[in-house]
Amino acid sequence: MSSATPSSESLAILGATLIDGTGHDPISNAAIVIEGGRIKAVGPRDAVLVPQGASVIHADGKTLLPGLIDCHVHLSFEAGMNMLRRLMTPPSLGLMHAVPNCKVTLEGGITTVRDAGGTPAGVKMAVERGMFPGPRMLVAVTILSQTGGHADGYMPCCVDMRLGNYPDVPHGVVDGVDDMRKKTREILRAGADWIKLCTSGGVLSVADDPRSPQFTVEEISAAVYEAGTHYKRCMAHAQSTIGIKNALKAGVASIEHGIWLDDEAIDTMKKQGAYLVPTLVAPRDVIAFAEANAGALPEVMVNKARAVADDHSASIRKAIQAGVKIAMGTDSGVGPHGRNARELGLMVDHGMTPMQSIIASTLEAARMLHLDRETGTLEPGKLADLLVVEGDLLDDIHLVEQPDKLDLVMKAGKIAKNQLTVTQRAAVVGA
Repeated sequence: MSSATPSSESLAILGATLIDGTGHDPISNAAIVIEGGRIKAVGPRDAVLVPQGASVIHADGKTLLPGLIDCHVHLSFEAGMNMLRRLMTPPSLGLMHAVPNCKVTLEGGITTVRDAGGTPAGVKMAVERGMFPGPRMLVAVTILSQTGGHADGYMPCCVDMRLGNYPDVPHGVVDGVDDMRKKTREILRAGADWIKLCTSGGVLSVADDPRSPQFTVEEISAAVYEAGTHYKRCMAHAQSTIGIKNALKAGVASIEHGIWLDDEAIDTMKKQGAYLVPTLVAPRDVIAFAEANAGALPEVMVNKARAVADDHSASIRKAIQAGVKIAMGTDSGVGPHGRNARELGLMVDHGMTPMQSIIASTLEAARMLHLDRETGTLEPGKLADLLVVEGDLLDDIHLVEQPDKLDLVMKAGKIAKNQLTVTQRAAVVGA
């Protein structure tokens, strides 16, 4: 067994069943050759030339697939919204949680993320500079909320417990079109890749109802316009039916959670090509955390999580059946980091095939993030973001969420986790 990155210029993985992320049928006894962080060749074993001296990993009986993409995480959040813990944690200490969170997320098979707010762009920069391991990151930096809205951290005790309380994370409470325009510009100045807005109430807030709409169409449109001037887009925390429709009317690119989608909203999403990021695991994680940590969450939040669970499931089933574009997301930070791949099994439970859940977590997620030229599928020329999972993933999608079954994680050709033996091959083999 070796966990080190091979020192030779080429690495070949041989013998696995290949799921390349394109939706094509799996290829048994496949081979992939990686050089310079990118895929040089991939396909049936007898059609791929393995260079002389390449390092080799034999993966017979395993599944090879692209690295997973989680489109909704909060890497700077310590898992679980423990209110007393937050009150007693200095912001600088809180931010340090991003370091282990990034590491376990990558080791859990997530090679790319979109951080949905609360994490400064400096965390992304630190990972890019190799200061600590983590997934490739796009960041929203700030979560925008109206006064009294879902991401307004002002508590009944008159303390503002806003998330992301750092100098380079602009305060996110905003009201009115002009203020929205200015605030969006501030967030873009802070290095945001996406703009995150709360267009409805939510579960983990004390002063609103998940069924309530938030922000006017005009306010949302101002953010969409300003983001667009920087060739960037907006994502909407949108649980209520009206909040979803307002976000879509304003041109938001992705709907997060989507608890109360109706036929009109689904039809609009399909016509506009908007994505749904279901975060099915999120309310389950809220309930599980509350049950394991009595008193950590206000009862109003726990009750909302329980109240929305069935409607959330029904809404996502309806969207999947209707053919809405789905991109995987978990809201990790609400729940534990590093266990993101549980979302694939939940998507299957809600009507997807295992292959569809993999595509939603690879190619479709990459398309939504406009990263599909570089990642999301295993094709020559793309970055070598990949996983090797023990067993047949199409027979049991839950294998990918089990750490002891996730044998290899690679991001851009660098090994982040490896439970397999790396050997050297001295001879040229293959076609």
